[in-house]
Amino acid sequence: MIATMRLSIRSGVCLAAVTCLLAAHPAISRAESVTGAGSSFAAPIYGAWSAAAQSATGVTVNYQSVGSSAGQNQILAGTVDFGASDAPMDVQKLESGHLFQFPTVMGGIVPVVNIPGMKADAITLDGAVLAGIYAGDITAWNDAKIAALNPGVTLPDTAIAPVHRADGSGTTFVFTSYLAGSSDSWKQNQGAGTSISWPGGLGARGNDGVASTVRNTEGAIGYVEFAYASRNHLTTVRLKNRAGTNVAAGLDSFSHAAEAADWKNASHFAVDLLNTPGKNAWPIVSATYVLVPLPARNPSRDAAVQSFFAWDFANGDSTAEKLDYVPLPKAVKDSIIAAWKSGK
Repeated sequence: MIATMRLSIRSGVCLAAVTCLLAAHPAISRAESVTGAGSSFAAPIYGAWSAAAQSATGVTVNYQSVGSSAGQNQILAGTVDFGASDAPMDVQKLESGHLFQFPTVMGGIVPVVNIPGMKADAITLDGAVLAGIYAGDITAWNDAKIAALNPGVTLPDTAIAPVHRADGSGTTFVFTSYLAGSSDSWKQNQGAGTSISWPGGLGARGNDGVASTVRNTEGAIGYVEFAYASRNHLTTVRLKNRAGTNVAAGLDSFSHAAEAADWKNASHFAVDLLNTPGKNAWPIVSATYVLVPLPARNPSRDAAVQSFFAWDFANGDSTAEKLDYVPLPKAVKDSIIAAWKSGK
């Protein structure tokens, strides 16, 4: 358990709102099946939570990893019981679609490379260099700008092959938002979004597609959710963060980023976790979000979705950490459940 992720809460306080929510739906005594769709970033944790929660809640979750854009579109169309997106939905869409949005877990987006002979975290990059690589301005691994960040490291003259998501992706939204915040040129010419006009490079669908393409392409660099990098034994890099520290990706550095975020002023729980000022913070961290109808379109299935996520918040932290996600602070979970119950 990551102690640093726990906010300072007075002793004796429990997940009262979660307990009340579970108690409020004792009628879910028969099996109930719900559908969700969206974020590939979140697919591993929703699958694991579903398996663990089914016997306790009676709820079966059928989750389709189709990308964040599709997740937003499907919940707006009413074809699923919950949508999932790494990019928070626009406030006007939330209001016009009568949707409630909340984060479930946090994780890091990490650059991964395929440089023969290069070990994990042996080289350091920063946001400006990453923007230059994806813009096509930095084309070889021994470029002077990369060498300046890596004194004493032998860099090959191998051509760089940038890999990006080909589908509408919340992971792309997070990554391109980081690039836009790091490079004025990128902000003006490419911008940020779930899908952008890439200057070049190779496209692949989903985190797993990017991971596979990087693994099979010499000189490649891509961006994936940390769990995919870990699971596929991909070579990660260090990043120079806002404080000037060269940090490695991992639960500790993700947690430092979350600790430094402004949760209290996050509209619709859409907290900004990019480039937070923590000394040891990983600079590309994101929450992943769930979208549900409010008021409920189908009271029975809405009750099942509520019970599922309430159980996850109360019991799912250790599972999240095993899959390389950072759990939400307890106070944030309490606020989410209270807001969901109140209908606000």
